[in-house]
Amino acid sequence: MRPAELIRFKQSGRAITMLTAWDGLSAALVEEAGADVVLVGDSLAMVVLGHATTLPVTLEQMLHHSQAVCRGLNKPLAERPLVVCDLPFLSYQCGLDRAVAAAGTILKESDAAAVKLEGGEPEVVAVVDRLVRMGIPVMGHLGLTPQAVHRLGYRRQAIDPRSQDKLHRQAKALEDAGCFSLVVEHVPAELAGRLRRNLSIPVIGIGAGSDCDGQVSVTADLLGLTPSQPPFSPARMQGRELSISALKSWLTEQRDQGATPTTPPPPQAPDC
Repeated sequence: MRPAELIRFKQSGRAITMLTAWDGLSAALVEEAGADVVLVGDSLAMVVLGHATTLPVTLEQMLHHSQAVCRGLNKPLAERPLVVCDLPFLSYQCGLDRAVAAAGTILKESDAAAVKLEGGEPEVVAVVDRLVRMGIPVMGHLGLTPQAVHRLGYRRQAIDPRSQDKLHRQAKALEDAGCFSLVVEHVPAELAGRLRRNLSIPVIGIGAGSDCDGQVSVTADLLGLTPSQPPFSPARMQGRELSISALKSWLTEQRDQGATPTTPPPPQAPDC
């Protein structure tokens, strides 16, 4: 799977599916399930590393997990899903050269084929333009952007006409800069549908209604492994409860069996 193939999916009306992965095991599950795109999301800061937000995760950690995800894919190379890696906070906001180095490191030292970055301000659009011109495919991300949590929170975005027009302009700017697709998170469905109709690149929604070219979800949320799910991504199974129950059952069995008492060896006769 290559980035340009997602654009062909949009043109043919084929829905795009994208799931997150954070290690070899989760990558194998997502691949076997048949996802088109595997996102090594910076959500692993919370899902795996125990942070409260995505902000603390580093470029080195994202590379480490991207490598693990790529190693976990089992299908022949030509049949594998597209692997996209999030660029973490402060890896692309501090100058064009630093952004190119960060994105280039991900593609050079793992089998990821593209990067994703958040925002649509002019500085971010300039980064996208530079990365694309350097041969690095870029996926954009607008709406609820977790790296801006201290400014935006986790609430729904673009709910008034003015902010919707701004987001639409940002989306067009990202497309013009060369993004091959765009994630829109926690925005009104009407806005996501308008973007889908007005952009030539795929619009992939999460909490943005069904009128998108595809959908993305955090795998741990779908499996019910996280303590709480976002309102737009309900769990498909109670994975946390099932896992704890299975572990408790095993622990109880071991305790009920008890340990085998150790019989001390008989005393030996002294040497004469």
